[in-house]
This record gives sequence, structure tokens and C-alpha cells, in this order.
Amino acid sequence: MRQEMAKKGLYAGTGAGLILFALVGLLPGSLIGGVVGLKLAGLVFGTPLKGLVIARIMVAASMIVGVLGAAVVFVLGTGIFGWSLGYIVDALKSGKEMEEEVPQEVRH
Repeated sequence: MRQEMAKKGLYAGTGAGLILFALVGLLPGSLIGGVVGLKLAGLVFGTPLKGLVIARIMVAASMIVGVLGAAVVFVLGTGIFGWSLGYIVDALKSGKEMEEEVPQEVRH
């Protein structure tokens, strides 16, 4: 019962992270991954890249890794932030509830 707000915060943070990833993380992740893939393929096969299939596979794989990395950063980061915010709210709520349950004779 105590973790209810933490769960809600996790869901809200993850949803916000998915939206942020779709709006601002997808294209830069693909771009950065593609540049890294081009650099790696250039190091392996020489700078003027020819139309080799393996070079194209390297670039595509690095683009996918870039997109997945951006997704992990956005979704996991905002999910953890939302969970921690919900956990803090839960802790504050339960602290006040515990304070209200203490009888008057014990407080003095």
C-alpha cells in the first residue's frame, strides 16, 4: 500500500520519457549512431567508403544502437525520476499519517 504513489510516479515518468524520446530523442540518436558507424566503417575499410554490404550493416547497426541508447536514457531516466518523486511523496504521506496516529498522552 505504501508504494502506490511510487508506482504511479514510475508509470507517469516512463510515459513522459516515451513521449520525450519520440519527440526529441529518436532523430539525434539515429544521427549520432550513424556518424559513429561511418567513423568505424571508415577505420576498418578505408576513408572513401565503397558500397560494401558489411560497411552498410555496420552503419545500420550503430544507428540502431544509437536509437536504443537514446531510448534507454530518456525512458529509464524519467522513469527513475518519477519513481523517486512518488517514493518521496509516499514517505511524506506516511510520516504525517504516523504522526496523526500517535495519542495525545504520548506526545507530551
